[in-house]
Amino acid sequence: MSELKYLQGYPESLVDQVRNLIAKQQLKPFLLKKYPCCHDIKTEKALYDFVQELKSDYLKKSAPISKVVYDKKIHAVDHALGQHAFVSRIQGSKLKAKHEIRISSIFREAPLPFLRMIAVHELAHLREKEHNKAFYNTLEKKL
Repeated sequence: MSELKYLQGYPESLVDQVRNLIAKQQLKPFLLKKYPCCHDIKTEKALYDFVQELKSDYLKKSAPISKVVYDKKIHAVDHALGQHAFVSRIQGSKLKAKHEIRISSIFREAPLPFLRMIAVHELAHLREKEHNKAFYNTLEKKL
Protein backbone atom coordinates (compact mmCIF):
# COMPACT_ATOMS: atom_id res chain seq x y z
CA MET A 1 0.00 0.00 0.00
CA SER A 2 1.29 3.48 -0.81
CA GLU A 3 2.60 5.78 1.87
CA LEU A 4 -0.03 8.11 3.36
CA LYS A 5 2.11 11.23 3.14
CA TYR A 6 -0.66 13.65 4.13
CA LEU A 7 -1.16 11.78 7.40
CA GLN A 8 2.44 11.96 8.59
CA GLY A 9 2.58 13.45 12.07
CA TYR A 10 -0.86 12.14 13.03
CA PRO A 11 -1.32 9.43 15.69
CA GLU A 12 -0.64 5.90 14.46
CA SER A 13 -4.12 4.79 15.57
CA LEU A 14 -5.71 7.29 13.17
CA VAL A 15 -3.41 6.27 10.32
CA ASP A 16 -4.32 2.60 10.96
CA GLN A 17 -8.03 3.44 10.74
CA VAL A 18 -7.46 5.12 7.36
CA ARG A 19 -5.38 2.18 6.12
CA ASN A 20 -8.19 -0.20 7.11
CA LEU A 21 -10.81 1.87 5.29
CA ILE A 22 -8.63 2.00 2.18
CA ALA A 23 -7.97 -1.75 2.26
CA LYS A 24 -11.71 -2.45 2.49
CA GLN A 25 -12.46 0.20 -0.19
CA GLN A 26 -14.67 1.99 2.35
CA LEU A 27 -12.88 5.34 2.65
CA LYS A 28 -14.96 7.17 0.04
CA PRO A 29 -18.35 5.91 1.36
CA PHE A 30 -17.25 6.73 4.92
CA LEU A 31 -16.28 10.30 4.00
CA LEU A 32 -19.42 10.88 1.91
CA LYS A 33 -21.61 9.71 4.80
CA LYS A 34 -19.78 11.85 7.35
CA TYR A 35 -19.50 14.93 5.08
CA PRO A 36 -22.42 14.85 2.61
CA CYS A 37 -22.22 18.47 1.42
CA CYS A 38 -19.61 21.06 0.61
CA HIS A 39 -19.12 24.56 1.99
CA ASP A 40 -20.18 27.79 0.34
CA ILE A 41 -16.81 29.58 0.49
CA LYS A 42 -16.38 29.87 -3.28
CA THR A 43 -14.76 33.26 -3.83
CA GLU A 44 -11.25 34.25 -2.83
CA LYS A 45 -12.65 37.17 -0.82
CA ALA A 46 -14.79 34.74 1.20
CA LEU A 47 -11.75 32.45 1.61
CA TYR A 48 -9.62 35.36 2.84
CA ASP A 49 -12.33 36.33 5.34
CA PHE A 50 -12.64 32.73 6.53
CA VAL A 51 -8.88 32.39 7.12
CA GLN A 52 -8.68 35.82 8.77
CA GLU A 53 -11.46 34.78 11.17
CA LEU A 54 -9.57 31.60 12.08
CA LYS A 55 -6.40 33.63 12.57
CA SER A 56 -8.11 36.19 14.79
CA ASP A 57 -9.59 33.39 16.93
CA TYR A 58 -6.35 31.45 17.45
CA LEU A 59 -3.27 33.43 16.37
CA LYS A 60 -3.98 37.05 17.25
CA LYS A 61 -0.34 38.03 17.78
CA SER A 62 1.06 36.45 14.63
CA ALA A 63 2.11 38.23 11.45
CA PRO A 64 -0.63 39.59 9.17
CA ILE A 65 -1.69 37.69 6.08
CA SER A 66 -1.68 39.68 2.87
CA LYS A 67 -3.21 37.15 0.49
CA VAL A 68 -5.30 33.97 0.62
CA VAL A 69 -6.29 32.33 -2.66
CA TYR A 70 -7.47 29.11 -4.25
CA ASP A 71 -4.66 27.95 -6.52
CA LYS A 72 -5.31 25.71 -9.55
CA LYS A 73 -1.58 24.97 -9.85
CA ILE A 74 -1.42 23.09 -6.55
CA HIS A 75 -2.10 19.46 -7.37
CA ALA A 76 -3.16 17.59 -4.26
CA VAL A 77 -2.29 14.14 -5.57
CA ASP A 78 1.42 14.65 -6.15
CA HIS A 79 2.30 18.05 -4.70
CA ALA A 80 0.51 19.60 -1.75
CA LEU A 81 -2.88 20.56 -0.37
CA GLY A 82 -1.89 24.11 0.45
CA GLN A 83 1.14 26.35 0.65
CA HIS A 84 2.34 29.12 2.90
CA ALA A 85 4.69 31.60 1.28
CA PHE A 86 6.79 34.21 3.03
CA VAL A 87 7.62 36.92 0.53
CA SER A 88 10.19 39.63 1.32
CA ARG A 89 10.60 42.72 -0.82
CA ILE A 90 12.76 45.79 -0.47
CA GLN A 91 10.85 49.05 -0.86
CA GLY A 92 13.22 51.95 -0.60
CA SER A 93 15.15 51.55 2.63
CA LYS A 94 12.55 49.22 4.22
CA LEU A 95 12.17 45.48 4.04
CA LYS A 96 8.51 44.51 3.58
CA ALA A 97 7.45 40.98 4.49
CA LYS A 98 4.20 39.41 3.35
CA HIS A 99 2.59 36.09 4.18
CA GLU A 100 0.51 34.41 1.50
CA ILE A 101 -1.59 31.27 1.80
CA ARG A 102 -2.54 29.26 -1.25
CA ILE A 103 -5.05 26.43 -0.98
CA SER A 104 -5.57 23.85 -3.70
CA SER A 105 -8.64 24.66 -5.77
CA ILE A 106 -10.04 21.16 -5.16
CA PHE A 107 -11.03 22.44 -1.71
CA ARG A 108 -13.45 24.91 -3.32
CA GLU A 109 -15.87 21.95 -3.55
CA ALA A 110 -14.85 20.14 -0.35
CA PRO A 111 -16.63 19.85 3.00
CA LEU A 112 -15.97 22.72 5.41
CA PRO A 113 -13.93 20.62 7.91
CA PHE A 114 -11.47 19.76 5.11
CA LEU A 115 -11.04 23.41 4.12
CA ARG A 116 -10.66 24.38 7.77
CA MET A 117 -8.01 21.67 8.29
CA ILE A 118 -5.91 23.00 5.39
CA ALA A 119 -6.34 26.63 6.48
CA VAL A 120 -5.37 25.81 10.07
CA HIS A 121 -2.32 23.87 8.87
CA GLU A 122 -1.14 26.80 6.76
CA LEU A 123 -1.82 29.28 9.57
CA ALA A 124 0.38 27.20 11.88
CA HIS A 125 3.24 27.99 9.50
CA LEU A 126 3.03 31.61 10.68
CA ARG A 127 4.60 30.37 13.93
CA GLU A 128 6.68 27.42 12.70
CA LYS A 129 8.06 27.22 9.17
CA GLU A 130 9.02 23.52 9.20
CA HIS A 131 6.98 20.39 9.91
CA ASN A 132 8.74 19.64 13.17
CA LYS A 133 7.65 18.81 16.70
CA ALA A 134 7.08 22.50 17.52
CA PHE A 135 4.85 22.81 14.43
CA TYR A 136 2.61 19.93 15.51
CA ASN A 137 2.56 21.27 19.08
CA THR A 138 1.32 24.58 17.67
CA LEU A 139 -1.45 22.75 15.85
CA GLU A 140 -2.51 20.88 18.97
CA LYS A 141 -2.30 23.79 21.42
CA LYS A 142 -3.35 26.81 19.41
CA LEU A 143 -5.51 25.45 16.66
